[in-house]
Amino acid sequence: MNKNLKQLEQMIQYEFHDKKLFRQAMIHSSYANEHHLDKSGCNERLEFLGDAVLEVVSSDFLFHKYTKVSEGELTKIRASIVCEPTLALCAGELSLGDYLLLGRGEETTGGRHRNSIVSDAMEALIGAIYLDGGFASAKEFIHRFVLNDIEHKQLFYDSKTILQEMVQGMGEELLSYEVLREEGPDHDKLFEVCARVGAKEIGRGTGRTKKSAEAMAAYRGILFYKKGQVKKM
Repeated sequence: MNKNLKQLEQMIQYEFHDKKLFRQAMIHSSYANEHHLDKSGCNERLEFLGDAVLEVVSSDFLFHKYTKVSEGELTKIRASIVCEPTLALCAGELSLGDYLLLGRGEETTGGRHRNSIVSDAMEALIGAIYLDGGFASAKEFIHRFVLNDIEHKQLFYDSKTILQEMVQGMGEELLSYEVLREEGPDHDKLFEVCARVGAKEIGRGTGRTKKSAEAMAAYRGILFYKKGQVKKM
């Protein structure tokens, strides 16, 4: 078994019985195509299964956590948890992109850091754990690595909208975002962005796209204001 995958097993706190299944969860379709593997050899089918398991587990979790919340609001909260950016955030906490098997094209164009690829891999990993260890094992993984710190993940998902509403509600000056730094080749850029209210900087964020960097800057701006509210209390 690949040494890196052994490291990943330690990080996710789950040991696979079927190591081939684990490896398959890390195989992107570009790698499968390049190595002439059968279409079922990549992680797409596992992603399909993992997506369904994630929806059931997250729905059950939210149903019992928010007993007074309406169906419409529960649906909105679930969407913020299982969406691509949030799953990519969860995958980033595990450095999941480092363990993927990618084709040369995806490798050279920054596929390891692409939200769509790492979020799909996160779902494929859930599907693989479900097949290997059953529903209870998959549920434990999801609770530990996806449904943890749920309030902050909701803020991250809607960060720009929430921050805009906060700024408007406080009667502050205009909210704007400024790119402070941009480095790397076109296929693998890194952006650093700051969020400003008037001339005052309230948060910084980095990301592989301007959008993701702005979302992180907005998220930190929200935390900046929330800390201020706590101090006033």
